[in-house]
Amino acid sequence: MNQPATTTATRTPFGAQLREAAGDWWQNERPTWIYVFKMVFAGLLALGIGYTLDLESPRSALITVFIVMQPQSGMILAKSFYRVIGTLVGSVAVVVLVGLFAQTPELFLIASALWIGLCTMGSAYNRNFRSYGFVLSGYTVALVGLPAALHPGITFDSMMTRVTEITVGIVCAGVVSALVFPQASAPGLVRIIRGRFTAFVDLIGATLGGTTDRKKLDAANARFIGDIIGLEALRSSAIFEDPEIRLRSGRLTRMNSEFMALSTRVHALHQLMNRLHASPAPSARIVIDAISPYFKEVQPLLTRDSGEPVMSAVDAADAALKLEAYKRELPRRVRATRGELRLDSDSAMLDFDTASELLYRVIEELHAYTLTYASLPQRRHEREQWEHAYTPKTSMTTALIAGARAAVTLLLLSAFWLASGWPSGDVAALNAAAFCAITSAAPDPAKATRTVAIGVAFATVAGYFYTFHLLPRADGYWMLAAMLTPMLMLAVLLTTKPKWAGYGLGICIFFPFLAVPDNFARFNAAGYLNEAVALMVSLTVTAISFMVLLPPTTDWIVRVLEKQLRKQVVDACFGKLGHLALKFESGTRDLMHQITMLTSSRPTLRQIAFGWTFATLEVGHAIIELRTELNGIRTERPDLLPAGAYAALNRLRETIPALFNTPNRDTFANALAANDHAIAQVQQAIGPHYRERSERHRLQRTLSYLHFIRTALLDPQSPLHTMRDGAADANPTNSGARHAT
Repeated sequence: MNQPATTTATRTPFGAQLREAAGDWWQNERPTWIYVFKMVFAGLLALGIGYTLDLESPRSALITVFIVMQPQSGMILAKSFYRVIGTLVGSVAVVVLVGLFAQTPELFLIASALWIGLCTMGSAYNRNFRSYGFVLSGYTVALVGLPAALHPGITFDSMMTRVTEITVGIVCAGVVSALVFPQASAPGLVRIIRGRFTAFVDLIGATLGGTTDRKKLDAANARFIGDIIGLEALRSSAIFEDPEIRLRSGRLTRMNSEFMALSTRVHALHQLMNRLHASPAPSARIVIDAISPYFKEVQPLLTRDSGEPVMSAVDAADAALKLEAYKRELPRRVRATRGELRLDSDSAMLDFDTASELLYRVIEELHAYTLTYASLPQRRHEREQWEHAYTPKTSMTTALIAGARAAVTLLLLSAFWLASGWPSGDVAALNAAAFCAITSAAPDPAKATRTVAIGVAFATVAGYFYTFHLLPRADGYWMLAAMLTPMLMLAVLLTTKPKWAGYGLGICIFFPFLAVPDNFARFNAAGYLNEAVALMVSLTVTAISFMVLLPPTTDWIVRVLEKQLRKQVVDACFGKLGHLALKFESGTRDLMHQITMLTSSRPTLRQIAFGWTFATLEVGHAIIELRTELNGIRTERPDLLPAGAYAALNRLRETIPALFNTPNRDTFANALAANDHAIAQVQQAIGPHYRERSERHRLQRTLSYLHFIRTALLDPQSPLHTMRDGAADANPTNSGARHAT
């Protein structure tokens, strides 16, 4: 009888399997458990200090630790900084409101609701940890102001106690994070920078090499949008903890700016080549064959001698030298290629000129980006001089809605509190206002609030068991800490799992609120149940308000953001040229990131938004460059273009904004006609007569920008395609078409 082929010799020994499993755990799970122990230790330390200092409510210090704790020290310092600022501003607001309206609770509640609505609007309009400062400004008014309005004499004491408790929590979180197995933000920043550079080098090679279709390019650009915003957020927090990052902050901001401009150029060049491949004209094939060899020369410039792609900053220094030499020779070589072309139409020559101009700009900006990356190992460098900050763009409409929602929720619960005389009505009102602000930035705030509510329900049951069965048997702080540790560790562990983070957050914040005793412990079952019910009511009302009062997940909100996205082109046409390109690039990507967050479960809606994003980037960027070129011509050689050309270009600046403000067949036809007329006028200005090379090149660049705008308007993959006459009968190219070289 045949025996199984498996023998003991081929089996992995149990000890080796155990060592392998332990190694995997050490690599993957160890950081999580270190974070859990650090967070619980910092929280219990803050609680102990609160009891030692005889603070009124030491649990507030414990809760503060859980609110500000982050994996990296820089994030904790950044969040703590804005938390302190927000608390101080809110404390001043408490003094003012109590002084004005303490005698009339109704007016006080209305004024508080307006203040909290304003702070929530500020939180929604700003992002990163700055938004948290706005949340705390409003939350402090609710937390301190509502009790103080009932007892004005305790206002100052309540405010000072609140600030002290928060300060204790912040100091404990910062000290523990910095001293106990510190995890700095800088290594994560380096990983993002290196990973993004390597990924983009691969994308450039694939795109210019003809192996990337539009869907993959769109997905890569969507990923890069997240990287841009993530890098800016990490940079803004890392400068709090690391002097080396502060010395390089300007270069990191510069890299983000250069990366945005470079990715737009690469996408524009890829799209132009796609349109040429889709063209049935024989001249298009000639242009493709003429320009494609240059594309294949880019990848070797970004490859090390060993054949591996450039990754480190040291490798980038060598690549920058290659790119500089290539950039210097490229115009001469392109002119020679242009002179050999035999094209039967001006349009085909325009295609070649536009493609070669875009290629040159790709190389130019890739060289700048590579130089900045190569400069990072040096502590001081001339490329650090960069004053153009990343400029986020948030819809004021959505921010106003968030503020109004928080104010209305607070007013409704406050009215119920006053009408019913509910002892814990103030707890329900202030928590609802706080969660309206905290969760308004979530992709689905109603869902986020529901998950927190489930965590609160669990915290209520566990808190009751702790409060009335365990804590009365506790003798001193150390026994209390031992009893709290298992529940706190479970709660913190849940926050590290994305699927369970909402439940963990609810337990982290509200279990201490319910179960941890004040310095003067009171065991009041009726009071406990009142507060537990108030918390559940506040979260239930908050979730309902997000579902009823203009919910952020509706298609209407996405359309508002799309309109704001298209308005970026209007700003490109009429904004001041100084720093306009960076504001345009960062604003457009920031809006797209918001749309991406809101449409994660609606791919069709997201695809439409992506179409508008790339149409906006292509047309807007070309408009800015066209305006920059014309500004130079007007300043240095105003007679280079005739009056008719200037008039045609001004007409284009009127019709393009009208198209993106109100996209329809009429505005599209007007914009296309104005663009064609401007092209004709500039071509006439160039003429067949002799011009100096610099003058002719300037006019050809102007013509290239105009021609690129025309091809972007006629792109069959753009949302603008549906506004063309006869578009219903058109046969758009497959969205996955690629330009194969």
